[in-house]
Amino acid sequence: MQDLQLYQQLLGLDEPWYVTGVRLNVKAQEVEVTVAVRDQLWGCPQCGCRMHVHQWENRTWRHLDSCQFKTLIRADVPVVLCPEHGSQTVAVPWAEKYGRFTKLFERLAIDVLRECSVSAACGLLRISWDEADGIKQRAVARGRLRKQAHPVRRLGVDEKSAGRGQNYVTVVARLEPGQAATVEYVGDGRKQEALDGYWQQVSAEHRAGVEAVAMDMWEPYFNSTVANVPEAAGKIVHDPYHLGQMLSEAVDKVRRGEHRVLMETGDERLAGTKYVWLYGWENLPEAHRERFDELRGQKLKTSRAWAIKEMFRDFWASQTAEEGKEFFRRWYGWAIRSRLGPVKQVARSFKAHLGNILTYFTHRITNAALEGLNNRIAGLVKKAFGYRNRERFKTDILFHLGGLDLYPSQ
Repeated sequence: MQDLQLYQQLLGLDEPWYVTGVRLNVKAQEVEVTVAVRDQLWGCPQCGCRMHVHQWENRTWRHLDSCQFKTLIRADVPVVLCPEHGSQTVAVPWAEKYGRFTKLFERLAIDVLRECSVSAACGLLRISWDEADGIKQRAVARGRLRKQAHPVRRLGVDEKSAGRGQNYVTVVARLEPGQAATVEYVGDGRKQEALDGYWQQVSAEHRAGVEAVAMDMWEPYFNSTVANVPEAAGKIVHDPYHLGQMLSEAVDKVRRGEHRVLMETGDERLAGTKYVWLYGWENLPEAHRERFDELRGQKLKTSRAWAIKEMFRDFWASQTAEEGKEFFRRWYGWAIRSRLGPVKQVARSFKAHLGNILTYFTHRITNAALEGLNNRIAGLVKKAFGYRNRERFKTDILFHLGGLDLYPSQ
């Protein structure tokens, strides 16, 4: 009797549900709790119409462990026959419809899956990989259904790879000031249709309310935003992070080309200096500073490319778009006269997109917070050893970074 009362309280059961038996299986390390229900009129889960039981369905749910023993709940659940909705299984208070786990177990599983890899969570919870994946998918579906449509004034758009090859997704993040960045949407691939999918699920009123969208210079994203957001030409901001990344890549191309030429004469000055040239001056590690000062003082193409990269960083300190435009004019002249092919190529690309680089001084938005999310996404990819299934990749991003309400209802 004490066992029955204990589990009645642990499960939080009220009339008409009650515990009828508790069986311990030491060999299997399981506790089986049998629950019954008193017969009464039931309502259709769909429409609420009152009716008698049509048949009974025997079901089993996994519950939180009892003293390190797996705990299972077994019950015969009423099934009613609704004239409108057909055969319907009555909802039980401890689990969601069609669920194989109790609400409390799913809450625990969600917390564990947020902190661990799926394989580690399976070991801790003693569930299969498919069961863990099912909990995640249900949690994300639950969270997306609960999510309220709301205006998003500032957004970031970027691409992310699921692993090797061209397995990309498009990530749209909410970048509201004073709030943690969250992933709003994950689309397939990185073509225009991938971002179109996000804009099409946003109401016309909310699209008109968008104030700024940070992105790199990838044309499909630009075209999608222009096609879907009113007056988008003045709202798109080409992200400072990506522009700096382009200049760093140009510096590295110059270094590689110059290193090959120097090596032909046995000159190894640039050997092992790849990452040194990618640092900003203030971030250069002390261990490299002496060697870097020596290299920078020599007449190297790489040192010239690095100086042009560093000079462009001062562009972002401009107070107005006009001041930025004048700075860019002087910087562009230096870059074009540098006789450094990769640097000239990047400078011409910047000039072609200058209008949406200067919008930074109006909106002061960057993709820095989205880059933080991208680093966490990279962590998910590493933890999963890559994703072959893109839908699971998208689910994981929303599960960990979507800011969704994932838990079952109480």
